Amino acid sequence: MAILVYCENWDGKFKKLSFELVSYAAKLAEKTNTEAVALSIGNVADDELKQLGKFGAKKIISVNKDELKTLDNKVYTSVIAQVAEKENAQILVLAHNLTGKALSPRLSVKLKAGLVSGVIEIPSTFAPINIKKKSFTGGAIANVVVNSNTAIFTLSPNSCEVAENETNAAVENFDANIGNVATKVVDVNKVTGKILLSDAEIVVAGGRGMKSGENWAPLEELAQVLGAGIACSRPVSDEGWRPHEEHVGQTGKIIAPNLYIALGISGAIQHLGGVSSTKCLVAVNTDKDAPIFESSDYGIVGDIRKVVPALIEAFKEVKAG
Repeated sequence: MAILVYCENWDGKFKKLSFELVSYAAKLAEKTNTEAVALSIGNVADDELKQLGKFGAKKIISVNKDELKTLDNKVYTSVIAQVAEKENAQILVLAHNLTGKALSPRLSVKLKAGLVSGVIEIPSTFAPINIKKKSFTGGAIANVVVNSNTAIFTLSPNSCEVAENETNAAVENFDANIGNVATKVVDVNKVTGKILLSDAEIVVAGGRGMKSGENWAPLEELAQVLGAGIACSRPVSDEGWRPHEEHVGQTGKIIAPNLYIALGISGAIQHLGGVSSTKCLVAVNTDKDAPIFESSDYGIVGDIRKVVPALIEAFKEVKAG
């Protein structure tokens, strides 16, 4: 029996998200008296793979073949399922991101496993599994019971503390049966020269309260000072003030930064659904009754044109020591 956790890599490197998943899997393993097994697919160096052992993985399985250079849902599903069956995995853990959302339903069907997406904590019971998950775009919490022999969880970002629990995990290469690969990737274009929202620990976002696309210079300066990514609400991207790739919300990108600064965003439920996993939300708005203040950890009622320059100077002073 084992807890299998799929750890996505980015150009051969793991990020905080992967370490959070392994930390969560290690806690599950402790509760079920089993072992956490980390699975990596793609070309990742042994030294990087062994990083997963620092967070509780007792074994690290690496599947590295040319056919796996780019994500193909069907092929990756087959590989993960083969490893799950080999390890007799009781629970599979994936990230609640685009990759996890694409793979987990296929794995659920292939392994005849119960799927719970967006889980936020360790199950309260394991026979049967009873676990909490986010529902209604983070507006409610649901208790889900899993009666199948195998369960699949996608873990909401920032739901588990990254905890070092070093093991002497060995790296094991697995020769998976790839089969026929129907998808051929001709070219991959990646955004360069800016912090991606999916990677950003800090995000500065603007809404309709910015009044115009010409008023974003202070927001961009604040983001630069903080080393933050830049986001916007849907009305802003619809108006053409900012590119659609910066749109955060239920119909845009779902992000989970440590700090989210919302400037001139009213706080519609569709927008909050995209940032519900944020650790700390700071809102600035002239309307003291704006809905976003109900979801904020800190709020500033004031004019953005005055507040943002003051924030920039304050952060510059802090960084200067």
